[in-house]
Amino acid sequence: MSKIKVIITGATGMVGEGVLHECLNHPRTESVLIINRKPYSKQHPKLKEIIHADFYDLSTIESQLSGYDACFFCLGVSSVGMSKEEYFKTTYTLTMNVAKTLSRLNPHMTFCYISGAGTDNTEKSMLHWARVKGRTENDLMTLPFRDVYAVRPGFLKATEGLSNTNPLYKYVNWIFPIGKALYPDGFCSLKELGLAMITLAIKGYPKKVIEVKNIVQLAKIPV
Repeated sequence: MSKIKVIITGATGMVGEGVLHECLNHPRTESVLIINRKPYSKQHPKLKEIIHADFYDLSTIESQLSGYDACFFCLGVSSVGMSKEEYFKTTYTLTMNVAKTLSRLNPHMTFCYISGAGTDNTEKSMLHWARVKGRTENDLMTLPFRDVYAVRPGFLKATEGLSNTNPLYKYVNWIFPIGKALYPDGFCSLKELGLAMITLAIKGYPKKVIEVKNIVQLAKIPV
C-alpha cells in the first residue's frame, strides 16, 4: 500500500497543527514537510521543517519542495482589523504564489486549500473576505495540479492536547455537541478535517468544493 508525502503550511496555527497531528499519526503518510515563519515546538520521525520568512518568494527553498504528493494549505488570517489591500495580499497573493510554485515543481500533487464556510466563489458577495476567498478558490482550480480542493470547515472542535489551540476553544468546545445536533452541516472536528484531507490526497472526491458534510463523510472513508 503506497504512502504519501505531504507539505503543510500554517502548522503553528490551530488548524494547521491539527491537520499535522493527523498526518503524523496516519499509517498512509510517509513524511511531512512543514514550512513555517517560526519554529514548530515538537519533533517527530516523519517530520521535517523549513523556516522561511517570505512566502512571496520561495526561490531559495525550491530545491527542497519537489517530490511531494499533497499540500495541505492551512495558512490563513482573519480579515478583522486588516485593510482590504493587506487582506487580499495575505490571502490571495500569498496563497497563489505558493500554489504556483508547487504546481510547477509537483504537477501530480493534490492541493487542499483551507477556505471557510460562507466563501463566495461567484465573487459577488457583499463581504470582502468572502469574495477574496472565492477568487482564491477559483484561481487555484486553474493551476496544473492533479487535483485542487477548496475545503470549507465551519465550527471546528479543537483537538485536545495540542500547543496552538485558540484559548477561546477551551471555553466553547462544550457547545459542539449541541451545535452538531441542531446544525450538523456546520460543525465538524479538527480530527475529521485532517482525516478528510488525507482521504482527498489518496482517493480524491467528485466535488471540488468540500463543505462540512463532505468533510464528515470523507473522514469516515477507510484509506
